Amino acid sequence: MSFQTADLYDVHEGKVEVCLPIFISFGLKNKFFGEIVTIKCHEDNTLVGDTLRNENGKGKVLVIDGGASLRCALVGDLIAAAAVKNQWEGIVVNGCIRDSVEINKMSIGIKALNTNPTKTVKRKTGIFNETVNFANVKFRPGAFLYSDEDGILISDTALI
Repeated sequence: MSFQTADLYDVHEGKVEVCLPIFISFGLKNKFFGEIVTIKCHEDNTLVGDTLRNENGKGKVLVIDGGASLRCALVGDLIAAAAVKNQWEGIVVNGCIRDSVEINKMSIGIKALNTNPTKTVKRKTGIFNETVNFANVKFRPGAFLYSDEDGILISDTALI
């Protein structure tokens, strides 16, 4: 995978959205890209776990809008391992992860606001594949996300 978000921005300026630089990188993959799949949830990762455990993620990036809650983690090592097993390209979390030491050994790219050892409650709530808005961009299911060391770009069309 050979791309730089800065170069993609230069070539497609005016056609891409750029996330605010609020995320920390986790996992071994510094770069990832794919078609956006979204989940909106608040302090309940039931749908996140179900999606990453049961759906093939080849060519896809899961974007989780956790409402920027820092009170608990929406992704941990078991869920991240399921994402790797099911070939998800990466995960973006508007919230926290946990088990970062283990996740940092995995072949996945994750961007999140921070870490928190607290697990979520399991109320089986959440909304799958609707447009979510955070970091000053709209994440639309079916659009494309490109992430590297410099940041995250969103495009309505595939750029590479």
